[in-house]
Amino acid sequence: MSSTFTPTLHQAAVDELRGTVSALSDRLHEVRSALDSAVSRWGVPGWLADGLAWCTERMLDLGRTVLTRTGELLEGAAAPVRFFLRAYDWSTQVGAPASAVASAVHPNALRAPLSWTGDAATTYKAAVAGQAAAASQVQSISSAVTVSLGACAVAGLAFYVALGVIVAKFLAAATAAVVALGSVVLSWAGLLLIVEEAAVNLGMITAAVATLVATQGAAAAALVNITNASGAHNGFPGGHWPRGTA
Repeated sequence: MSSTFTPTLHQAAVDELRGTVSALSDRLHEVRSALDSAVSRWGVPGWLADGLAWCTERMLDLGRTVLTRTGELLEGAAAPVRFFLRAYDWSTQVGAPASAVASAVHPNALRAPLSWTGDAATTYKAAVAGQAAAASQVQSISSAVTVSLGACAVAGLAFYVALGVIVAKFLAAATAAVVALGSVVLSWAGLLLIVEEAAVNLGMITAAVATLVATQGAAAAALVNITNASGAHNGFPGGHWPRGTA
């Protein structure tokens, strides 16, 4: 398993993301209030008020979309930790014991044949020969599963860290919008630039999701190959554990 993932590190990233989402929700309310204050000022022409209102509504629409999509994505926040724990289980509860069995039952490790000769000894050696190969294949499968699940966990952590950065950028854009609306010199063009930057951040969320899906898809394909390997005839004749008796 990759050392770049720990449940504590992942939880910290998720907690920070949740905090940023909460702050963004509050800031969007401030954007609305800032607009109301801006357009109610004496001397603000109608065309400027309309431009500010349009830009602000666009910002709020984007913000609501970010909050909704991020909330949906946070529903799967526990998955990377589960991947990590399952990877640990496969490594310690399947891979390690299988490796020990493979070593213990390898023909060269068996002590009885060292002093036992004859037809019975030959038959015994032939009967147990497949046990080590089967155990080794289980260990190999376990290693592959561990790597795949570990990769999913690491990808999940990277995704939520990236999502946190994106939402933080949107929060910064919303803060800039509040400042712009409260400025003495109002500019709908300047506010529009802030809104356009916020729209780019929304696109980054889509890109991050696509990257995560691609990573998980590759891991799923690897697990399919592992499933096929579990029935391979070289370690499991006929798809079954080899008989250990003559």
